[in-house]
Amino acid sequence: MDAGERARAAVVVTGSELLTGVISDRNGPWLAHELSELGFEVAHVQLVGDRLGDLDRALRYAADDGCVLIVTSGGLGPTADDLTAEVVASFAEAELVLDEEMHTRIGQILEGFAARTGFGGPALDEATRKQAMVPRGAVALPPVGTAPGLVVPRPGGPLVVVLPGPPRELQGMWPAALAAEPVKELLSGVPGTEARSLRFFGLPESEIAATLREIGAERDLSGVEVTTCLRRSELEVDLRPRPGAAGVADALHGELAARHARHLVSADGTTTDELLAAALLERGWMVATGESCTGGMLASRLVDRAGSSAYVAGGVVAYSNEAKTALLGVPAEMIAEHGAVSPEVARALADGARARFGADVGIGITGVAGPDGGTEAKPVGYVCFCVTTGDGQVIARDPVLPGSRADIRERSTDVGMHLLLRAARGS
Repeated sequence: MDAGERARAAVVVTGSELLTGVISDRNGPWLAHELSELGFEVAHVQLVGDRLGDLDRALRYAADDGCVLIVTSGGLGPTADDLTAEVVASFAEAELVLDEEMHTRIGQILEGFAARTGFGGPALDEATRKQAMVPRGAVALPPVGTAPGLVVPRPGGPLVVVLPGPPRELQGMWPAALAAEPVKELLSGVPGTEARSLRFFGLPESEIAATLREIGAERDLSGVEVTTCLRRSELEVDLRPRPGAAGVADALHGELAARHARHLVSADGTTTDELLAAALLERGWMVATGESCTGGMLASRLVDRAGSSAYVAGGVVAYSNEAKTALLGVPAEMIAEHGAVSPEVARALADGARARFGADVGIGITGVAGPDGGTEAKPVGYVCFCVTTGDGQVIARDPVLPGSRADIRERSTDVGMHLLLRAARGS
């Protein structure tokens, strides 16, 4: 590894069901994030089917690409298409041998299953034996489910960490993998790196790109890896310095924050959800929601965090006009005059939610999510928001949000979170 470069790692996710679209991969992104946090440059995440040749080629590609660590997920079960241990053993030029201690341990785990289901006997015994086959010289990791993980050294590298496919098992085994001696030894030579993170709301990626070009014309930014990601309507910018470039990253972080201060949500990576929870707790406020087009998505987002009962009073999904009137006190004549999707009704929903739950802050959301129902005056994507508080704040917006029905509802939830944050901060 040259000076100024980060150690490279790769993730190989196995499972033919992932290639057919039956389920979505959750392990690749999770492992990539964990490896990045450890200081690795994640060169690639490969997704391959349960085929010997495909998995072997993926491993060799990562090795030829200079990766010092490969982490695999999946293919450790008892069935014929669970081939990862076999392929990794061949890749590491190691013979598969029975780990007697692991064989006993897996057998004990499966005793309860056999007793409950009656599926004991030769088939289960063979499955137990298959999962206890370990490449010679490898470290076996204790099962979280029934399959052990593996840490497999390869002559000349890379080191291969083999983990199970179910996300709960993989994430549960990760600490044991990091504690295994071969992994600890490898990590001791990987300089840690701490990303500088910023979050912006309402700022297009093109503005960050333009700022980076301007700054890059004046000074060398090659020592800082800059990644941008639009998630939950926020632009996340991560600055990850290569060895020796921490000062450059700090200066760039400060300049991006200063130039785009109007749209800055946080300069340390803190999420909007965390910021809103902290602001509500600091004020001692309770929040209530009156939702129409979002159908409870905002209330669900608010209660995602543990401890949210300290600041969430409750919410009402008032989808029909009759529900808006009966449950949140929106006057029927107001709906008749202005329409269910209107700034007036949004405010009435906010006030009604606040009154119904005795909350300090209320938010009303009503809109045209589509794909039908839009008019020239109120097109699909037109959403009205209003936040009202007991101390007299009123924050209202009525943007036209782009995208499909699902996009509009999700973006409406994002906007609602930010308006609540503005109110809780008193800004």
